[in-house]
Amino acid sequence: MENHEVSLPTKYDPNAIEKGRYDYWVDGKFFEAKDDKTKEPFTVVIPPPNVTGKLHLGHAWDTTLQDIITRVKRMQGYDVLWLPGMDHAGIATQAKVEAKLKEQGTSRYDLGREQFLEKSWEWKEEYATFIRKQWEKLGLGLDYSRERFTLDNGLSDAVREVFVTLYEKDYIYRGEYIINWDPTTKTALSDIEVIYHDVQGHFYHMKYPLADGSGHIEIATTRPETMLGDTAVAVHTEDDRYKHLIGKKVTLPIVGREIEIVGDDYVDMEFGSGAVKITPAHDPNDFEIGNRHDLERILVMNEDGTMNENAGKYKGMDRFECRKQLVKDLQEEGILFEIEEHMHSVGHSERSGAVVEPYLSTQWFVNMEPLAKEAISLQEGNDKVNFVPDRFEKTYLNWMENIRDWCISRQLWWGHRIPAWYHKETGELYVGREEPEDIENWEQDNDVLDTWFSSALWPFSTMGWPDENNEDYKRYFPTDVLVTGYDIIFFWVSRMIFQSIEFTERRPFKDVLIHGLVRDAEGRKMSKSLGNGVDPMDVIDKYGADSLRYFLATGSTPGQDLRFQWEKVESTWNFANKIWNASRFALMNMDGITNEEIDLTGEKSVADYWILTRLNETVEQVTRNVDKYEFGEAGRHLYNFIWDDFCDWYIEMAKLPLYGEDEAKKKTTRSILAYVLDNTMRMLHPFMPFITEEIWQALPTKGESITVASWPQVRKDLHHEEASEQMKQLVAIIRSVRNIRAEVDTPMSKQIQLMIKANTEEIADQLEANRHYLDRFCNPSELIIDANLTAPDKAMSAVITGAELYLPLEGLIDIEEEIARLQKEREKWDSEVQLVQKKLSNDKFVNKAPEHIVQAERDKEQDYIDKRDKVDARIKELQS
Repeated sequence: MENHEVSLPTKYDPNAIEKGRYDYWVDGKFFEAKDDKTKEPFTVVIPPPNVTGKLHLGHAWDTTLQDIITRVKRMQGYDVLWLPGMDHAGIATQAKVEAKLKEQGTSRYDLGREQFLEKSWEWKEEYATFIRKQWEKLGLGLDYSRERFTLDNGLSDAVREVFVTLYEKDYIYRGEYIINWDPTTKTALSDIEVIYHDVQGHFYHMKYPLADGSGHIEIATTRPETMLGDTAVAVHTEDDRYKHLIGKKVTLPIVGREIEIVGDDYVDMEFGSGAVKITPAHDPNDFEIGNRHDLERILVMNEDGTMNENAGKYKGMDRFECRKQLVKDLQEEGILFEIEEHMHSVGHSERSGAVVEPYLSTQWFVNMEPLAKEAISLQEGNDKVNFVPDRFEKTYLNWMENIRDWCISRQLWWGHRIPAWYHKETGELYVGREEPEDIENWEQDNDVLDTWFSSALWPFSTMGWPDENNEDYKRYFPTDVLVTGYDIIFFWVSRMIFQSIEFTERRPFKDVLIHGLVRDAEGRKMSKSLGNGVDPMDVIDKYGADSLRYFLATGSTPGQDLRFQWEKVESTWNFANKIWNASRFALMNMDGITNEEIDLTGEKSVADYWILTRLNETVEQVTRNVDKYEFGEAGRHLYNFIWDDFCDWYIEMAKLPLYGEDEAKKKTTRSILAYVLDNTMRMLHPFMPFITEEIWQALPTKGESITVASWPQVRKDLHHEEASEQMKQLVAIIRSVRNIRAEVDTPMSKQIQLMIKANTEEIADQLEANRHYLDRFCNPSELIIDANLTAPDKAMSAVITGAELYLPLEGLIDIEEEIARLQKEREKWDSEVQLVQKKLSNDKFVNKAPEHIVQAERDKEQDYIDKRDKVDARIKELQS
C-alpha cells in the first residue's frame, strides 16, 4: 500500500493556490447540473449583472452568498443548477456605447440603427468577457453550459410571447400620457428609475391679467418655462374668492393667448393663492385636470430639453436658459412680482443624472391592476414567496398595493424591439409574434422595451419557456432561492413574481434572501464622486478570493448593510493563514497514513473525545445556520471551532501522543487529525473554496474534488458529552494559570507550584487522570490535586466550575492587590447572577422557552452563585 505523504508549501500564498484551480473545477464539470433523477433539484438563477462595466463589491457580495448556498446544496446531495447570465441594460449600455462613439467623433445617427447595434454587441462581448473573468477570480460555481443573455434568441421568444399575450388580454395598451422623460438619453423612464433629491429652487409668483381687464389672478410655479404651454387656470369650485371667476378667461402673459379659469376639486384652497396654472402636456396632475375639462395639450419642449416652436421667441433655447430669460422678461412686464426661495424634491434620471421632465408622450403601458392583484393574493397562500428577513414582505406588498401602470416603451435602439407594426398607408396597428406577411407595407415601432420587461422573465425564460416541454423548465423551475439587494425589490423582484404567476401559474422562487448595500468604513454609500469605491479584484490581488469571500459572507446579517473595512479582510487573511499552518502541521504528522488506515475505534484521550464532540456540535450549528441563510452565525461557529478548539487546543494537545512512544496512541491521533481536518475543510469549503480544496487534496481522505464531496454529518457514535465537560475544565484551569502568570509577570518557562481544590472526589480523580495535560501546559514545580485541600495563606487564586486554583507565589504577590482583584472578580460574578436571575424572573421566558433552555439558565445561576461564594470566602481568608 503506497504511503500518502503530501506536504503543503511553507508559506500561505493565496495567489499561488488560487491560480489555475478554477479551470480544474470548470474542466471537471463539477458545477454543471447533471439532470440526475436520483437527486432532488435545487436551482438558483444569478441576478444578471449589466454589461455596462465591471463587477463591484455589491456583485461580489451577492454572488458569494449564492455560491455558498449552491456549494452547500451540491455537497448535501442535490442536483444543483446555478444558472449564470447577463443583462443587456438598455439605457445604461446605450449611453456607454454612445459616449464611446462621441469620443471617436461619430454618433448612432451617423451609423444608423443596424451598425449601432453591431457596435453594441461588440461592447457586450468585451464586457461579458470581463465579467466572466471576475466570476472566475471569485471562484463562483456557475453552470456555464446554460449561460443566458437577456437579448439572446430564446429570451427574445419569451419576451415576444409575453408582450403579445398581455396585449391580447388588454393588459398592454398604447396611449398619450405624461411620463418621466430623460432629456439626456431621450427616453421615457419608469417611476422607479427616477431618483429624488432635495434641491434649492424658487417659487415664482405671477399675476395673470383677466381678459376683460377687471383685475388679475395670482399663481405660483417652480417651472415658469412651462407657462408657455398653459391652457387654463384652476381654482377650487367651493373657493369663495374665485367662484365668480369660473368660466372667465385670463390672458396668458408673453404668449397673449386667452385661457379659461376652470373649477376643479383637486385644487388645494389652503396652498398659496388657491389658484394654479394648468399645463396638461408637462405635469401629471394637470394632465388629469385637462382630461376632466377637455383642455388642449400644448407641448413646448423637444425631446432633448430644448424649447420647440410652441415656445415662440424662446424656441431652440435649453429649458433652463429659457427659464432665466423668461423670468427676466416677466419681471420687466410687471407680471412676476416675487421670487421666493423654495427647497423642493426634484426627480433625476437614475442613469444619466439629468433632471427628469414630466413630458406628454405616446408610450406603451402595462395595466398593473390585474397582475398586482394576483401577486398580492399569492402571499396569502402556502405557496407564497418567503422573504428573508420577512419584514421585506411588507415593503413588497405596500408597493404592489399602490402600484401605477408601468410605462414599458423606451426610445432606444439597444433592447427588445416592440413587436408592433404600423401600416404605411392606413396607419393600422398590428401586434404579433411574427412580423406581418407583406412586411414591405409595414413599419415596426421604433421603440424597445424597458430592460426590466425581459429581466422580469429571467427565472423561467432562461429555462426554455415558452416551450413548456423543455427538460430544464420541467426539472429546475420554479427556482429555490433568489439572492438580491433590497434596492431592487420594486424594480425586479416584484416584476418577476407577477409575470411568473401570470405565465407559469407558479411562484418564481421559494425564498428571496435580501441583503443590503456595501458601504465604506464610515457607513457612506460607495460612489465615484466620493472616490470611496473599492474594486473587489484589487482586494483579491492583495488578500485572495477566500479572504474577501469570508469577510463578505460573515460581515453582516440578512437585510443589513455591510461596511467594507480593509483591516477586517486582513484579519480574515490571518484566519486563512492560521488554517494553513495548522493543516501543514497535521499533514506533516500524519506520517503517510492512508485513507484505509484511518481508524477512529482506538482508545481515545479526553482531548480526542472532546474535539470529536466539538466537531459534531459545529457541524450541527453550521448546517442549521447555513440552511437559515445566517452565514455570519455559521462563520462564527466555524471560526471559533477552527481557531480556538482545533488550532489552539487540540493540535497542541495532540503533540503529546505524536511525540511520544505509544504507537497505538499515535495512530489514533493521526486518524482523528485526518478525520477532523477533512470534515472541517468540507464545512469551510463553501466560504473559502480555494484554500479548502488545496488542503483537502493533500489529505488521505481526498477524492476527485471537495466541490462534490459530501457535506459532514453529525456522528452520534463519536459524541462524548462527559469527556467534553472534562476537557472544558482542563482548558479553564490552563487559561486561569496563564492569566495569573501574566498578572504577576511570571513566564511559562518558570516553574510554579499549582494547587487544585476539587469540589468532589470524582472531579479530583478526573483531573488526576489528565494531569499530564496540566503538567505540560501549566509547567508546575509541584501539582497537588485534592478534594480536601486547605487553601494556602498567600497565593493567587481563581475559581472555575468544579474547582478552585491556588498558586502560592511568596514574594511575587501583593495581598492588597490580590484582594482588589478578587473584589473585581466578585463584582463580575455578582453581575452574572443578577443577569441570569432577571431572565428567570421573566414569566414569559420561563413559561414559553423549551424546558432544557430554562434548566440551562438555572444551572448557570447556581454555577455563578457558587463562584461568587468561593471568591467571597477567599477575600475573607486574605483579610483575616
